[in-house]
Amino acid sequence: MIRPAVASGASRPNIVMVMADDLEYGALSYFPAIDQQLVQQGASFERFFVSNSWCCPSRTTILRSQYVHSHGVLTNTAPEGGFDRFHTLGLEQSTIGTWMQQVGYRTALMGKFLNHYPGGTATQTYVPPGWHEWDVPVRNLYQEYGYRLNENGNLVDYGWGEQDYLSDVLAGKARDFINAGSEPFFLYLAPIAPHNPANPAVRNMDAFPWSQAPRTPSFNQADVSEEPEWLRSRPLISPEGIDEVDERYRRRLRAMLGVDDLVNSVITTLRDSGKLDNTYIFFTSDNGFHLGTHRLPQGKTTPFEEAIHVPLVVRGPGIEPGSKINEMTATVDLAPTFAALGGAAVPPFAEGRSLVPLLEGKHPSPWRRNVLVEFSRPANRSSAAQTPVPSYEALRTETHTYVRYVTGEIQLYDLTRDPYELHNLARFADPGLVLQLQERLSRMHSCSGAECLEADSAG
Repeated sequence: MIRPAVASGASRPNIVMVMADDLEYGALSYFPAIDQQLVQQGASFERFFVSNSWCCPSRTTILRSQYVHSHGVLTNTAPEGGFDRFHTLGLEQSTIGTWMQQVGYRTALMGKFLNHYPGGTATQTYVPPGWHEWDVPVRNLYQEYGYRLNENGNLVDYGWGEQDYLSDVLAGKARDFINAGSEPFFLYLAPIAPHNPANPAVRNMDAFPWSQAPRTPSFNQADVSEEPEWLRSRPLISPEGIDEVDERYRRRLRAMLGVDDLVNSVITTLRDSGKLDNTYIFFTSDNGFHLGTHRLPQGKTTPFEEAIHVPLVVRGPGIEPGSKINEMTATVDLAPTFAALGGAAVPPFAEGRSLVPLLEGKHPSPWRRNVLVEFSRPANRSSAAQTPVPSYEALRTETHTYVRYVTGEIQLYDLTRDPYELHNLARFADPGLVLQLQERLSRMHSCSGAECLEADSAG
């Protein structure tokens, strides 16, 4: 196999990351460009997980390669989270944007940055360090129409015409950025879809007329008697509620067609400019989403697979088309991977692993055996109201999910026998297994910097 081109002088590769908002694992086959140009031409990571199944903490992990307990952006909203927390802590002074700039990359961030940017601590014209090109909504971003963009410090209002659709506007700006120079570039593209309200482009409003949310075994889960109180207290979803779930699912698919068009535009631009063969394209999501699973009509923030397991597909030089990578990986690994490909130094605070060896077809040992997921319930009770989950720490291993709530309640699932997490074994499991998982979780939850690389491979 040809090996990926790790950075060396003029041959340094371009890097594009497209990150959907709230896209669950398993949906990529619905989108022609993503499926044909990325999945079929790249490598799919089968076990890729988030560090937090909520937008702002997850995106901070991606920018900095730190778990939530290290970066301290706990929620989507101030004072304990959101852009204001990120900005006040000075975290923007060292991100993947600044790392790549320092080694000569042109950098761009287009689309959603962090929740509630620019918040109460910055102006609408504020551009954080690390980005040569900055095109980020500061108002009304989730509608995809009628929004305001901060374009490199200039505020531009967009209307409600078809030409104003945000994914299309981002596609045009990405095209201009790709074509603007000869030096290597790092492009972070963050479209809004399929986040609620999941507004599609007009051209896609009638797509998927008969689609239904997947009826997995966890859909509208019948027996929750062994689950924590927050889940036991939820009623079964009514027939009318299930109709709403299906309609939400259709809206999400329609909105994602705009992201599919964005991906197609990026690949076409790269091909036409002669840069495709020297560009890595990463496609992923900041967290998953519930669509009727475990009695949740919608939402995220839970430790269930539907919320923490997300897609990651990578196309680029030397990557075997249509290949699959089964090693456990996480969002904390993305920034070190971009740095390795571009020849950038990773700061000592980074807590993830470069995925380059996996892209090379290698199977490094030791490798990650533990993924840490952390969630803090916000003080603002209107935030995360879709899934009223107490604060927790969770460990996702190769065979189990173990969750420890602030309430003292425990969840434990044997994923080899119960992949849909229907049977909480906390009361029945071997005490030795529980103790081992407790110790592994505690070590991950307290790790810092390079210590996390030892903790994540511990058995």
